Amino acid sequence: MAKPELTIRLCGPRGFCAGVDRAIQIVVLALKAYGAPVYVRHEIVHNRYVVEGLEAKGAIFVEELDEIPAEHREQPVVFSAHGVPKSVPADAEARNLFYLDATCPLVSKVHKQAMRHQRLGRHVVLIGHAGHPEVIGTMGQLPQGSVSLIETVEDAEAYQPADPDNLGYVTQTTLSVDDTAGVIAKLAERFPNLTAPAADSICYATTNRQEAVKEAAPGCDLFIVVGAPNSSNSKRLVEVALKAGASRSILVQRASEIDWDSIGDIRTVGLSAGASAPEVIVNEIIEAFRERFDAKVDLAITAEENEHFLVNRELREIELTHQDMAWVNG
Repeated sequence: MAKPELTIRLCGPRGFCAGVDRAIQIVVLALKAYGAPVYVRHEIVHNRYVVEGLEAKGAIFVEELDEIPAEHREQPVVFSAHGVPKSVPADAEARNLFYLDATCPLVSKVHKQAMRHQRLGRHVVLIGHAGHPEVIGTMGQLPQGSVSLIETVEDAEAYQPADPDNLGYVTQTTLSVDDTAGVIAKLAERFPNLTAPAADSICYATTNRQEAVKEAAPGCDLFIVVGAPNSSNSKRLVEVALKAGASRSILVQRASEIDWDSIGDIRTVGLSAGASAPEVIVNEIIEAFRERFDAKVDLAITAEENEHFLVNRELREIELTHQDMAWVNG
């Protein structure tokens, strides 16, 4: 019996951004340089496949630094790509721990922009999602009470600052570009003296992935985003696909999560991946469709990414081979 025909619109850019790639490389290189175990505070990135793969290599994930046993205090502890409050490295130093900071440089840039606002006497407005590690890390750069979190246009409408003429904003790096524009517009309408950051806070990778999804989504019967349910940038891609015209959009971590019985009659599928989702999972999903459909892949490429962030100075002399990263890159 002939397989039904299917077109897969494969987005580019997709998957790992430079910050995620760097964070994973830091753990891999630390394991090569110092041996197991290497401790990681919180998920290095929001992806179970990545976390479990690093665990298999000898990484141990902890929620707090006091979980590191005394006999391993000389082993490295890595801070996640999302960034941490200032209290975390201070705690590590107080415990005489050797730490490697894998905070994405673009998140660090947001930290610096927030600190600059505060240094110049402005109250900081942070646009982001409550409870997200990046938001916790950014708020933790400044004294308590000096940052106000705004999540929605409704929050912006209701916000009552102590000094409306002395505000500066920054944003979480992984937000929806369009939704964030609406929040900023409302704040600017209410507070004409609102000061923008020196550079756009939403990172290039978030913007590029959303633009590629916008290009590919119109006319798709189904749009699949590879990513974790706690990945902000991945969830935004699902929303962007629906707004751009996909009939249906879902978030999956592996091909095994696709409910093939409920897919129905489909002719065109869009496929992208959040910034913390490995390319091997994208390939796994394409192969799963090829088992069931006569599938052809069309590329929907809207930008080329050539960014590369250096790992920590302590690790730069350690050789990183293609084989070291094949488990995520294919």
